[in-house]
Amino acid sequence: MIVGDGPHKRSLRCALLHAAFLGLRTGDELSMIMASLDVFVHTGADETFCQAVQEALASGVPVVAPAAGGPLDLVQPGRSGLLYPPDDTAAMRAAVAALARDGAARRRMGAHARRSVLGRSWEAVCGELLCHYRAAVTGATERHAALVVASAA
Repeated sequence: MIVGDGPHKRSLRCALLHAAFLGLRTGDELSMIMASLDVFVHTGADETFCQAVQEALASGVPVVAPAAGGPLDLVQPGRSGLLYPPDDTAAMRAAVAALARDGAARRRMGAHARRSVLGRSWEAVCGELLCHYRAAVTGATERHAALVVASAA
């Protein structure tokens, strides 16, 4: 099942002849579709925040995603889903096939997936981001002061 729309729709329809293309869905309808999935497959290796991955996890669906960017912070391999090397379609297919064959693993990972994102409210995520910014600014200030002291010596 393919949910969404975009510039690659025509080529995907040609490549995935047996897939159901649902087009753009939002709101409650999208939530119901997401929760009905056995596995959520994310192929974007350049995602940073990965809202779609978080939505799948919150729906109790194990995620298969590239080991890059946002998925590295969200998907716990073997616990809430599986990661594959970016741009390795054979590894992606193998991960999906492994979950497709193992209903018990899907159920176990789905339960953990849901629990793994319960604390990821917008308030919590933004607070975490501000902490990272503070640490970066403080670290930069401390490094700059150390360079000034070292160059004065």
